Amino acid sequence: MSKIQEWARLLDTAAQARSAVPQIDPQGRLSLDDAYAVQAASIACRLARDERRVGVKMGFTSRAKMVQMGISDVIWGRLTSAMQCEEGAPVPFARFVHPRVEPELAFVLKKDLAGDATAVEALAAVEAIAPALEIIDSRYRDFKFSLPDVVADNASSSGFVLGPWCDPRQDFGNLGLVLSIDGQVRQVGSTAAILGHPIRSLVAAARLSAAAGEPLRAGWVVMAGGATPAEWIRPGQHVAVEMERLGSAAFHVGG
Repeated sequence: MSKIQEWARLLDTAAQARSAVPQIDPQGRLSLDDAYAVQAASIACRLARDERRVGVKMGFTSRAKMVQMGISDVIWGRLTSAMQCEEGAPVPFARFVHPRVEPELAFVLKKDLAGDATAVEALAAVEAIAPALEIIDSRYRDFKFSLPDVVADNASSSGFVLGPWCDPRQDFGNLGLVLSIDGQVRQVGSTAAILGHPIRSLVAAARLSAAAGEPLRAGWVVMAGGATPAEWIRPGQHVAVEMERLGSAAFHVGG
């Protein structure tokens, strides 16, 4: 078994068992290409268990976060059917190791999108947009990891909740939003924090997904990236995002 396959199975097992594992790249020497190979192999394990690919998630879509991490491009991960959580319903805390949540804008596509798509072409491929919440989690012990570690671990993506689908022909480049936990405001932000405009995140998703031989497909969901810093979540909490003109998305944290 190759090291890529070994690491992929380690991370897949950790996700299934909801248990933390040591870093696979404590010295930060793993290349990003190899890290994405680990991610792809790990997701292949899920697909072998009859999960379905349903889209893509984007990460590090804040310019400040890119600078902090010393990178010049966004990262991405893969979404599967088992990761989608029902809006308004309980999401078991036991599904995760040390989860956090961040508010996002989500796209759903009405047609395939080529890797060299422009912003105009990307928008034309969008069926609808929605307020959304992403549950991010790291399978690494003590929440300690390098950039390649994060990429290998599916860019920390673990679950997502979608609010109502809305007409994408409205201006969604600078929509105000509030992330609340148990009715208390935790974060206030705007969709403009997502690469200046969320459509740029969709363009990047098309480019990166196509480069990996997995171009964006009709019906797929694209999570555009966090619009604010993430917040830790705990059992018993109610988590909600309210987004200007688009409505809300919410879930309860179960035991």
